Amino acid sequence: MPRPTELTVPTETGPGRLLVSPAGNPTALLWLGHGAGGGAGAPDLTALADELPRHGITVVRHEQPWVLAGRKIAPRPAALDAGWLAAAPAVTGLAAGVPVVVGGRSAGARVACRTAAAVGASAVVCLAFPLHPPGRPERSRAEELLRPPVPVLVLQGTRDAFGTADEVVAAAGGAPAVGVVPVEDADHALKVRRSGPVGQEDTLALLPAAVRRFLQRELPAR
Repeated sequence: MPRPTELTVPTETGPGRLLVSPAGNPTALLWLGHGAGGGAGAPDLTALADELPRHGITVVRHEQPWVLAGRKIAPRPAALDAGWLAAAPAVTGLAAGVPVVVGGRSAGARVACRTAAAVGASAVVCLAFPLHPPGRPERSRAEELLRPPVPVLVLQGTRDAFGTADEVVAAAGGAPAVGVVPVEDADHALKVRRSGPVGQEDTLALLPAAVRRFLQRELPAR
């Protein structure tokens, strides 16, 4: 795939960066945030950026200012939300009138859920939503998952220490707007064991396929 276009976004805490993988004739734009442990090069985010533009979906991966500054620890949620919202005008300009779908992995998924209404998102895609800290199911973040006023897709590993796919289904409580796709044998990084039923390459290929089906179902035809 061609290298993504890089755009710098000014924020109050320093510059952020957008990595734009454009579709030739886009029908939607998917804006993705990264987790608290790394940047936009995470394998699952890269898999979406590599594959979805072939199917008419522009992918924009957002690197937060703290990553560009070389810090190892993510700031508090309010600062993450502020860094994300500062990029909204630039992302809207890139969308050029097509629906904007927000999402991300782990902490990035939380940001997307918290801000979906503020940025006018048409849908939300969560990769490895951190439903609770490991071993602390009583500290649930289900309220954030249920906050978006638009359809939500969650791609969740069946071995995720931050909340398995079954736990996310239970937390959603049957909410019709939240769909959960279990990623078999995957942990929080959506990595699978070598001895598991599905290999890593095939697991990563499942992600863009699931996102495509979700967007085809939830977004208006153009």
